[in-house]
Amino acid sequence: MRVLITGGASGLGAAVVRQVADEGGRPLVIDRRPLDGDISHVQADLADRQAAERAVHLLARAADGLDAVVTAAGVDSCGPLGEVPADDWERVVRVNLLGTAAVVRAALPYLTAAPNGRVVTCASTLGLRALSDATAYCAAKFGVVGFTRALAAETAGRIGVTMLVPGGMDTAFFDGRAEQYKPPPEAKLNRPEDVAAAVMFALRQPRGCEIRELLICPSEEPSWP
Repeated sequence: MRVLITGGASGLGAAVVRQVADEGGRPLVIDRRPLDGDISHVQADLADRQAAERAVHLLARAADGLDAVVTAAGVDSCGPLGEVPADDWERVVRVNLLGTAAVVRAALPYLTAAPNGRVVTCASTLGLRALSDATAYCAAKFGVVGFTRALAAETAGRIGVTMLVPGGMDTAFFDGRAEQYKPPPEAKLNRPEDVAAAVMFALRQPRGCEIRELLICPSEEPSWP
């Protein structure tokens, strides 16, 4: 299985890369950062639509096609709307929503040509429930929810589409935030490996059977329900 993964250098993306490789598949990575080892990858900023599209085509052509796409890349910029710099706010939307759409759009010809092409997008519990000081992230992830549901309707019968809705994960995603926006020390967060296993479950479904939406979170997730 040839699986293109955005954000594959760290966090959930890196966990999906490892599981695809462990199961004998071929992970193909787009990330702003370089990867160690022999994983096929292209460095690109998903905020740049043309760079994202080029990266998809480079990886797909090198692998002679794609079987699946997992859009795990994501960024955030926390704070009240009037205090988050406009460029930072807009970058969250460009990477999380527009970057997701750009990658999927570029990958569609390869996925529809595959025997069982699949897409897994990464939304968030904050794509279903809004919180203060998260306007950029909520706007982007609410957008991913709408995008994915519309994509599933549009491509029904041609490719499988799953919307992953993860809660808090124990990754570097929270690094660099002000303390008030970090999980407290006692927070119980999911391991990215466990969330990646849920992604693989969606990717393994036979043609014609789809996991349309998959919410996975710690049992004590504070942002859900």
